[in-house]
Amino acid sequence: MSFIPEAAKKLTEQTSIDLVEKIQQIPIATPLSDREIITTYVRQGNDGTPILLLHGFDSSVLEFRRLMPILAAEKETIAVDLLGFGFTDRLAELAFNPEEIKTHLYHFWQEAIQKPVILVGASMGGAVAIDFSINHPEAVKKLVLLDSAGLAKPPQLSKVMIPPLDYLATAFLRNPRVRQSIARAAYYDKNLASVDAATCAALHLNCDRWSEALISFTKSGGYGGFGPKLSNIVQPTSILWGEQDRVLGTKDAVKFESAIADSKLIWIPQCGHVPHLEKPEITAKAILEI
Repeated sequence: MSFIPEAAKKLTEQTSIDLVEKIQQIPIATPLSDREIITTYVRQGNDGTPILLLHGFDSSVLEFRRLMPILAAEKETIAVDLLGFGFTDRLAELAFNPEEIKTHLYHFWQEAIQKPVILVGASMGGAVAIDFSINHPEAVKKLVLLDSAGLAKPPQLSKVMIPPLDYLATAFLRNPRVRQSIARAAYYDKNLASVDAATCAALHLNCDRWSEALISFTKSGGYGGFGPKLSNIVQPTSILWGEQDRVLGTKDAVKFESAIADSKLIWIPQCGHVPHLEKPEITAKAILEI
């Protein structure tokens, strides 16, 4: 798999190694470009309603290395690298904004799945899942939000994301110490912010046009301000939230439950912002029971 950087050979945890070996690519035709978008994804299991996993900001399918094997033992489970992220191609003509991310995801669903899914979104992936569920209700049977973004209005960074400040910002985010600090903040159990976890989180930084795509997405404004639209969610929704989330806090969990008509909130104890990584067994059980 030439699209996976050599640094993957440094992985030590078996779940990480196993998931890397299962990553596939598929060409996705979209109205966004005359060229097909080579999209990376993982598919495991073959029973029941498919589960589709959407990762968070500046992440990849490797975010689900601990959760996916548990889910796949019961149901067909697919994780995809969103447009502009992970190992999916970053074509120069694309804008990598929420509208294009949604369009690409829809055409991936049409090509690779073609039936309603249990849509699971983590952090920024939760905001993507909300947007997708509202606009393509025929594709989503149930919705699961894991410590989801989407309520707060996006920061107005487009005015300051100009050269050379834009590339300085991505260079800052590339710094291993910065990434490790972000990772530690995401966990309640800091021991889980391991060397293997850091390697997983940084593999996609070596992909072509990583900086350009991240700058483009940031300039678009990203995701947020979905509060007034949450009443349009028609799918049964489970909101899974780490009780010790220090990234988004915990107030939004209650707001989501209040705003989404057919929803239930499940607190995950001794857990930070990433329940799928920190408490995968509890998270999988909650997803499989909805």
